[in-house]
Amino acid sequence: MVDSTGSTQVDLAKSVRNGQAKSGDVLVTEFQSAGRGRLDRTFVTMPQTALLFSFYVRPNNRDERWGWIPLLVGQSVCKAISESFDRGNGIKMKWPNDILLNEKKLAGLLVERLETNDGAGVVIGIGLNVSASQEELPVDGATSLEIEGSHNVDREKLLIAILTNFEGYLERWESNDPTLLAEYCASSATIGKKVAIELPGGEKLTAIASSIDVTGALVLDNGKHITVGDILHIVSS
Repeated sequence: MVDSTGSTQVDLAKSVRNGQAKSGDVLVTEFQSAGRGRLDRTFVTMPQTALLFSFYVRPNNRDERWGWIPLLVGQSVCKAISESFDRGNGIKMKWPNDILLNEKKLAGLLVERLETNDGAGVVIGIGLNVSASQEELPVDGATSLEIEGSHNVDREKLLIAILTNFEGYLERWESNDPTLLAEYCASSATIGKKVAIELPGGEKLTAIASSIDVTGALVLDNGKHITVGDILHIVSS
């Protein structure tokens, strides 16, 4: 635990490379001045208003399947919030790395592959808005547990719940549990929706998100498999 840092993700990755951190290690902070998001985006939250942490794991499954890891993390967060705060069906996952509560962004996830002399692993970062007011949130369309009615949240207990859930999901995934896909799809805000996608090269397309494949890619009804891209849910008028 540190009071403040630039980024738990950067700090923990550095510790792993230096041999100072091992699989299962967690770094938590009260404030990040240069929090990192997906696609090299940055974000900043007010001190002590969010749950900000990164942890390191070395999965046993084959590398080509590691695209499932952010989905497992998302399930872990959703389960922790649903069970702890009785949020019901309001908590959903937007593929691949956002957690939505009542259709607003509650948390973001970042999973980065890391190569070391001992082998490959992943550093997983989570930023979850806990007690922030609407004015304190970093982006439009975001929310917090406080705003949605969960007051005086114990961030330490929430952290423990997320990590415990992830351990269980990781074990199921490593043992090729066939029920994971249906469970993920049932908690997804994306599957079954019409989506607009902007790919890294600028290509744009619209389709129905139909499923997730074994690599964690988003499967569209036109047969395309999307591994990375900006996803916008299209609301029918």
